[in-house]
Amino acid sequence: MLYGAYGYTGRLILEQAVKMGQRPVLSGRSRDKLLPLARQYGLEAMVADPGVPEQLRDALRTVQVVLNGAGPFINTYIPIVEACLDTGTSYLDITGEIPVFEGIFSYDRRARDRGICLIPGVGFDVVPSDCLAKYAALKLPGASMLEIAFVGLKHPSAGTLKTMIEILSKGGIVRRNGAITPLPLGSGVRKVRFTNGSFTVMPIPWGDLETAFYSTHIPDITTYMAYPASIAYAVRLIAPLVSGLLSVEAVRRAARAAIDKRVSGPDEEMRLRGGSFLWAKVSDKTGKAVEAWLDTLEGYRFTAVSAVHAVESVLRLGPTGALTPSIAFGPDFVLGIEGTKRYDSL
Repeated sequence: MLYGAYGYTGRLILEQAVKMGQRPVLSGRSRDKLLPLARQYGLEAMVADPGVPEQLRDALRTVQVVLNGAGPFINTYIPIVEACLDTGTSYLDITGEIPVFEGIFSYDRRARDRGICLIPGVGFDVVPSDCLAKYAALKLPGASMLEIAFVGLKHPSAGTLKTMIEILSKGGIVRRNGAITPLPLGSGVRKVRFTNGSFTVMPIPWGDLETAFYSTHIPDITTYMAYPASIAYAVRLIAPLVSGLLSVEAVRRAARAAIDKRVSGPDEEMRLRGGSFLWAKVSDKTGKAVEAWLDTLEGYRFTAVSAVHAVESVLRLGPTGALTPSIAFGPDFVLGIEGTKRYDSL
């Protein structure tokens, strides 16, 4: 089942699933959006509202796996996961929200007892970075520090931007000594060399602060995203104002409404021509370090392909428990995505 099939990324996943020979049951809370989409593709549709538990359970009883594409996931994951535990249905999603990862990993024992898997983040956040982090960590046992950076997401969708608003309203964070720790927005700006050149990067609250810790047990983790240098340094100056404004619900509500009106996400040409570039570095207390790089598809295109591959892998392998992608499928899972290459040196 593909839940949230009519959103921007949901539609991309649907197109990819059909292309790969899958015929998912489509679901979501809006009958008006769902039924025309199901008719277009000749697929079964089941309206299910997370706020109506019995309706959700009735829908999930008919499938083995549900892929949740309806964000912000902080609003949808709990009722769907609870329904999955009731019905014995495995759960995947494409979240990048740290509280969602934290919440889902807390269900590990219940998922194992029920014989199902719960795997959040099977899209661009966090498959390529999680797999790269796990790969690098395996090369340096005992590593105490992990840094991850990426270039990509030049044209975020409305859903991504709304999630970023929620994240930025809480300020910057890193992981230190195993704990999530505040970091002022705009701090820690540096240069990183990727396969396509050197870029200015700035720490952001990326999902790997939770998932990479879960996958590697490395206690100190920083996640970065590439920005034009002028923007990265400007953020340092205006960060207190931005965080203060976004902490007000009325401001966030107005920003979300503006995004819904003006943002649609990258078009097909952008998705086909674009690419994503990642870097990971692990180091230990003696100063020894290992680096690795990964080149892959544009982020939204990657999410569509990766999510469908993840569903197929769950059906084939039958993992159980609350897992990251690299734990469920191994660090080489990402190499099965078309156009993906990993490097040990530049």
